[in-house]
Amino acid sequence: MGELLYLHVPSYNELWYRQKLMQDSDTMSYNKNYTLDFEGYDQNTGCIAFPEQKWADWYKYFIGQEPQRFYAYIARKDDDSFIGEVNLHRNMNDSWYEMGILLEAKHRGNGYAKEAICLLLQYAFEVMNVNMIHNSFEERRGAAVHLHLSAGFEKYRKENGIMELIITREQYFKNYSKQNF
Repeated sequence: MGELLYLHVPSYNELWYRQKLMQDSDTMSYNKNYTLDFEGYDQNTGCIAFPEQKWADWYKYFIGQEPQRFYAYIARKDDDSFIGEVNLHRNMNDSWYEMGILLEAKHRGNGYAKEAICLLLQYAFEVMNVNMIHNSFEERRGAAVHLHLSAGFEKYRKENGIMELIITREQYFKNYSKQNF
């Protein structure tokens, strides 16, 4: 695993990249036109404000908070440049962790997404000892559905146009012991 990419937990001074991601309308376009109730969300662009005055609280909440939360940048090995982010957090109402993956728009379509999600799964199951990971998004996002299924997730349920997928620890070790990443 990890031929082209690696996960990098950012330093406080590297949060400029997260700010850049959150303010890039092409990257955040998947988020546009939804009614999301949180400060700094722009419904017209999908962007989320992440000003420097919010960095300290965000950093304290997300970084170094395992096993409750994990956050990292996706970085390319050949030039150490950041191309996106991944995250996990324990769902307080269910027996799984929720996950997220976001690739900067200019890096999409280059085959990075599957390797990035596989690196996140590897970290979750092999380092954090997570039992199950869940993700959900609009069923119409066919590329996201395909990505998750190709990474070993299974369809959990579909309701009101939202697809939910899960992968268990057992599924991960069964699938990834057969693959060479």
